[in-house]
Amino acid sequence: QVQLAQSGGGLVQAGGSLRLSCAASGRTFGGHAIGWFRQGPGKERDFVAAISWSGGTTYYADSVKGRFTISRDNAKNTVYLQMNSLTPEDTAVYYCARDRRIGDPNLATRMGPEYDYWGQGTQVTVSS
Repeated sequence: QVQLAQSGGGLVQAGGSLRLSCAASGRTFGGHAIGWFRQGPGKERDFVAAISWSGGTTYYADSVKGRFTISRDNAKNTVYLQMNSLTPEDTAVYYCARDRRIGDPNLATRMGPEYDYWGQGTQVTVSS
């Protein structure tokens, strides 16, 4: 059974910080890049950040670059999304997901269709 369990999120004032976690079972996690996506009210799900298995490749959406940091601890099978300087525009349900591809430890992608398993989603609400 493939599982990505998310935690973190909640309500924060503008300018504040939150950290999201995505914990996976071993077979789910090993060798795979992980990405974060978000879906705001009435919007499509958009790419936020991605990190390769090695951690050596990271990608960010322009809207979060310089404010969000993606990282991973492979020993704990966990990926993190540190979110700083939050604005009301960051309000959304955030999802982590596994890149289906395996083999290149430096591979990562912004492309949603490359992700096969998704976390349950966690709400992030930023008040003005």
